[in-house]
Amino acid sequence: MTQPALALSTVVAGLWRLADWNLDVAARVRWIEQALELGITSFDHADIYGDYRAEALFGEALKAAPALRGRMQLVSKCGIRLRCADRPYRVNHYDTGAAYVRAQVEQSLVNLQTDRLDLVLIHRPDYLMDAAALAATFRTLTREGKVAHWGVSNHSASQFALLYQHHPLLTNQLELSPLALQALDDGALDQAQQLGLHPMIWSPLGGGRLFAGDDAQAVRVRQTMQPIAARLGISLATLAYAWILRHPSRPHPITGSGRIDGLREAVVALDVSLEAEDWYAIWTAGKGHPVP
Repeated sequence: MTQPALALSTVVAGLWRLADWNLDVAARVRWIEQALELGITSFDHADIYGDYRAEALFGEALKAAPALRGRMQLVSKCGIRLRCADRPYRVNHYDTGAAYVRAQVEQSLVNLQTDRLDLVLIHRPDYLMDAAALAATFRTLTREGKVAHWGVSNHSASQFALLYQHHPLLTNQLELSPLALQALDDGALDQAQQLGLHPMIWSPLGGGRLFAGDDAQAVRVRQTMQPIAARLGISLATLAYAWILRHPSRPHPITGSGRIDGLREAVVALDVSLEAEDWYAIWTAGKGHPVP
């Protein structure tokens, strides 16, 4: 299947916690400008981030500085009905029906002050997904000019393949870090290489566990990584990003920091050449056993 072309920046800025950063509009504009100056041009959102508030906060910055929109790629996700004050669902659940996907895409367009999303991902696998019907929704929204490209997030290789046979998908956004190794073994990254697609990677720093976790795995990984980082003259965070970037699927790690220095640590990793033995030393620490 012919793949659509979309050039995401290798490092992607994640906006999951934007609502917690307490930035006023001017500070949000400056944060975006600084990210762009670092070469980070792709910004990862989801409709539910910040209890459905994060996209609008980003959109306020784009309204204040509209020229920024043409310098970036906007990524969003939909498909989760998340309980919150104004959405009193009985339980959190998934919905990939045409009406809900359309409603959330159109709301994201309003929130982000744009007329087109560069990439939209189905956030989690919906066990009730009708792949052919969802693909038809994709085609309709693409034809209307509202979404340029489609992908998924957190999908297994078989779930990805099911939808991919009905519509081109650009990426699968997966969890991967020295503390979360499942994607290396479950076929998702193998599939990405097979199809020539580049996965997006969330939680590359283990949600902060890499630095502060006191569980056995986090301590073991940190103790292994610290001397490698010291030898290479880089931070622990940069080494974690370099470890991900070493994978031949050419992944796009997603930052989660509101600190520009946090984004800079990710960008520095683009120039780090990690030896296979160092990569496997970190893998061994994460697994807790040597290679078979």
